[in-house]
Amino acid sequence: MSQTVFCRKYQQELDALPFPPLPGKKGQEIQASVSRRAWEEWQALQTRLINEKHLNMLEPSSREYLMEQMERFFDNRETDQAEGYVPPSS
Repeated sequence: MSQTVFCRKYQQELDALPFPPLPGKKGQEIQASVSRRAWEEWQALQTRLINEKHLNMLEPSSREYLMEQMERFFDNRETDQAEGYVPPSS
């Protein structure tokens, strides 16, 4: 049986991440409060933002920008979107 976590994005018990997705305290915090589903959705948005905005992940400002967007995403606040992106219809 997989472990669950009370996801701060979806406000319900969902499957937990199997390991911290980032090093250190921040990774442990995310593992304890973000579901696998929310993390996978964040990764998709993060990829679109990096590609669309041509972010250089070697630059501290790009990493800070993504961390801010990540926090906004998990807290259900408005995030930047990749311009021209149309989500697939279900």
